[in-house]
Amino acid sequence: MVYLGFEIDHITKENLKLYKTGRTNANDGGIDFVMRPLGRFFQVTETLDVRKYFLDIDKIEHYPITFVIKSEKSIDYLKRQLEDKAKKQYAVAAIVRQYLNCIEEIINIPALEERFRETVKNNRIREVLEEIIKQSKVEFNHRGSDEDG
Repeated sequence: MVYLGFEIDHITKENLKLYKTGRTNANDGGIDFVMRPLGRFFQVTETLDVRKYFLDIDKIEHYPITFVIKSEKSIDYLKRQLEDKAKKQYAVAAIVRQYLNCIEEIINIPALEERFRETVKNNRIREVLEEIIKQSKVEFNHRGSDEDG
């Protein structure tokens, strides 16, 4: 839940909503998800190819981005690997820092599992499953009988 407004009398309460903007693992060059109203970007990946990360950062003009990495390795390990690879790829430390500062967050599989456990604990699993089904239908261009009209 987020509260938005510039004046105390005009503050509105809004739920966070995640919008699917691309197809994960499609190699289509698009950003996978955007969260509103925060404007938070998410990119799902299986790789630690620093050139891909920096290309994604360039696409959104160095706006902060969260990478969801399909890995069991620790977030600290993943960050170190990205930094090490970036330093090998780019000779100028300031450029490496500029790109790495654009990584808002790294989420790995254990972090996703923890968030899932919190969802179950908060009795919101049905809501999440309904959203997953809806997004999967979009992902695979599926039209159910209830949508055939």
